[in-house]
Amino acid sequence: MNARAAKPTPHARSRHPEAHRSERVGWLRAAVLGANDGIVSVAGLVVGVAASGADAAAILTSGIAGTVAGAMSMAAGEYVSVRSQADTERADIAVEKRELAEDPHGELEELARIYVQRGLTADLAREVARQLTAHDALASHARDELGITDTLRARPVQAALASAGAFVSGAALPIAAVVLAPHPHVQPVAIATTLVALSVSGALAAWAGGARMLRGALRVTFWGAMAMAAATAVGRLFGVQV
Repeated sequence: MNARAAKPTPHARSRHPEAHRSERVGWLRAAVLGANDGIVSVAGLVVGVAASGADAAAILTSGIAGTVAGAMSMAAGEYVSVRSQADTERADIAVEKRELAEDPHGELEELARIYVQRGLTADLAREVARQLTAHDALASHARDELGITDTLRARPVQAALASAGAFVSGAALPIAAVVLAPHPHVQPVAIATTLVALSVSGALAAWAGGARMLRGALRVTFWGAMAMAAATAVGRLFGVQV
């Protein structure tokens, strides 16, 4: 077999598509936020109630109620927020569609100017704009003028489900600590479990996003510790039997 035959062709190399972290950004943001919020919120709740001197049943009840309320709140908040973004995107695309119908030549020139600003020569930019317009004018303007792509497009239901599911998964850790730990040790066990869980979730989120794992673990753990310290102070200050 000669060397030319052994050399991989562009077609052969294209069989291995690159994986980009930006493809995860839609669900990853909601999942990380939901998991961390579930861990911190419910841990802070059970630690604060435990610090007040409440019995095991009251601590567990508060944790479960906080989990249900928190998951619903996260889902609703994510859905409304991302739904607003999706509505804005849809309105912008509708405007662009109308402009393409009313002034196709002007829109073609506008697309060419965008490519010139990105570094192409005027002639090449106009040719690229012409070919992309012939292929899919609306998609080209959505991507290059509005910054809207299929990868980064708002998906409200996906964000809501990811956020709620992650919240419940995170909240399960402090709940498990309440169920499994002896009552006198619920508070320290919940705190230790929460800090370990936060360090792991922070490291995994940083890894998934391409950032430094240690930095991600430390920043999440720090704020989780601050939240539980505040909850403990409140519980001891008021000492309310729930």
